[in-house]
Amino acid sequence: MKKIAIIGANGKQGQCLTNEAVMRGFDVTAVIRQPCAKNEKARVLQKDLFDLKPEDLASFDAVIDAFGAWTSETFNLHITSLRHLCDCLKNTKTRLLVVGGAACLYTDKEHKTILLNAPNFPEEFRPLAQAETDAFFELKERKDVLWTYLSPPLDFKAEGERTGKYKLAGKELSFNSQGESTISYADYAVAMIDEVENAKFVQDNFSVVSL
Repeated sequence: MKKIAIIGANGKQGQCLTNEAVMRGFDVTAVIRQPCAKNEKARVLQKDLFDLKPEDLASFDAVIDAFGAWTSETFNLHITSLRHLCDCLKNTKTRLLVVGGAACLYTDKEHKTILLNAPNFPEEFRPLAQAETDAFFELKERKDVLWTYLSPPLDFKAEGERTGKYKLAGKELSFNSQGESTISYADYAVAMIDEVENAKFVQDNFSVVSL
């Protein structure tokens, strides 16, 4: 049985990840600031992300980073939190899987333009997308961490249903057969836990889209 730590397990995406991992029989620990996890079958490590030390994470096979920062005052925490987790896990066999953003995905087959730099990218989303993308590009340079970065498509639906199905979409922004670039949090969680099991994208990034 693999031991998984989920950082931010009480958040919306964190709950989906926790529920999926618990349902599949993993030994799951919720790394949260609250005393109780919303999934009662998860163990709890009550600690702020920035207070984590290497010894806190040493026993886990995988750490899933579902940390989020959603205000302009906290956008910089995307890069500092990921840097801290990498430093905790460097030169270990513990994998770090990151709930990423879509802005780093390429919009062309030549891989010259990422979504963030596309001419029609919405300006209101740029500060958050820039913070997530900066964190990703720093992560990409880490050769001492077994990282994986999973990007959602354009429309990331918090309340969508779990179908258990999705399409692997590589490093390019992709659309399904209906011309939609979408996935639910629940199906994204399926893809993430599949990656924990299969380890196809170690030190690599990929994306998923609904069928």
